[in-house]
Amino acid sequence: MNKNTKAWLALIFICIVWGTTYLAIRIGVMHYPAFLFAGIRQLSAGIILMLAAYAVNRKLDWNREHILRNALIGGLMITMGNGLVTWGERYIPSGVAALICSMMPIFAVLFNLAQSRRDHFNGTILSGMILGTVGVGLIFKDSIKDFTNTVYIAGMMATLVATSSWALGSLISKRNTKQTNPMFNSGMQLFWGGVFLFVFSPFIDDYHNIDYANNNALLALGYLIVFGSVLAYAAYNFALSSLPVGVVTLYAYVNPLVAVVMGYLLLKEPLDIYTILAFITIAIGVYLVNIGYRRQHKASIDKEAEDALSALPADS
Repeated sequence: MNKNTKAWLALIFICIVWGTTYLAIRIGVMHYPAFLFAGIRQLSAGIILMLAAYAVNRKLDWNREHILRNALIGGLMITMGNGLVTWGERYIPSGVAALICSMMPIFAVLFNLAQSRRDHFNGTILSGMILGTVGVGLIFKDSIKDFTNTVYIAGMMATLVATSSWALGSLISKRNTKQTNPMFNSGMQLFWGGVFLFVFSPFIDDYHNIDYANNNALLALGYLIVFGSVLAYAAYNFALSSLPVGVVTLYAYVNPLVAVVMGYLLLKEPLDIYTILAFITIAIGVYLVNIGYRRQHKASIDKEAEDALSALPADS
């Protein structure tokens, strides 16, 4: 089995597993403070993954710049990305959080456009962004009353910030090409993300009424550590190293559908026609943004190639 096939299998695994993690997070934050719960999950997963990666490949890069880079990625993707989603799910349903997070590829494309000199905005990208925004609006079509609830709005905004932070961290991680031990680096990112979550926890979390021994919360935590972080995060970084970032972020198409169905079946979260329309609209929007970006990117590369050929001296 070649590396490209393994990367696609890793992406399929991510699509399924990360769709279920929204439900597990929702269960966990019913009994634990959000940042503390996320910190326990990510720090434990980081240590496990680093030990496993070191046992398989003892080549490590302890360069200061390399460590700081992984700490930055961990801060963006784990502390901000996962931490704020976990906090947001205290106040919004898991399916809603997943639908908002499905806009991540749109943020990834916008960040790419912002830093690229050759790629430009176009009508297809704009159409996709408008559809994505409409999709988010449809989520709340049947819950207008929730807009008077400040914590509900805070949960929604935290999830949006988390989504953009994850996208930015993914782009930085994609450019992190000099990796001696990629799996160890993934563990390091989880570790640093967990450390930062613990640092922020006392300032954000409420430690009253923690149900440490709740069986459902402990099962959710165990599932998130092993499947949601150790296996899925390692798979994500592996897929990111082998496939284009625009392809890898397509997991965002599948995750919301899995999350919405799981939330409806197990937590009796609302599922109506507007939720289904929101999923379809956001999925089409994300698709258009990615298509628009790829076409623009290819056109820019082709133009550079033409300019380079025209600059060559003619044969004498």
